[in-house]
Amino acid sequence: MTPAVIPRPAAAEYASYYARYIDKVPEGDLLRTLENQARETQALLAGLSDAKALHRYAPGKWSIKEVIGHVTDTERVFSYRALRFARADATALPGFDENAWVPPGKFDARSLKDLAAELDAVRRATIALFRGLDAAALARRGTANDNAVSVGAIAWIIAGHERHHVALLHERYKV
Repeated sequence: MTPAVIPRPAAAEYASYYARYIDKVPEGDLLRTLENQARETQALLAGLSDAKALHRYAPGKWSIKEVIGHVTDTERVFSYRALRFARADATALPGFDENAWVPPGKFDARSLKDLAAELDAVRRATIALFRGLDAAALARRGTANDNAVSVGAIAWIIAGHERHHVALLHERYKV
């Protein structure tokens, strides 16, 4: 099976909240975008020390390590949703509270190198999942967090979510 092109989703394929992520992703081959993001983010993280990765730009905000843990957790959750829906599973899936997930993740206690390796492994698995889907699977829809979403839209959301947080690392964390 040849992987399908993952077209930019129509607005009806996702909740309006996710436009803020999808709109950040440039036109083009989304699988290539995901691969390029992985290389760029790994290079960004490789330039940081563990001490710098504990930086918070304001009191009560996540550290850089916690941001990376959040991006990894979120990509894993969204990939799972995509898998379920791509396999025609009609079970509605719950949402998750990212703010509640960060403290038990204990990301600050881990090395940045370990967190970066986990993010890379999750991204490689995400790319493999989407590379194996055909057009019919990408068009399937499901419900997550009380919102309908297509499998293809989830791929774009994943890319946009990482792009969003990397931009925050540059803008607010000054990395």
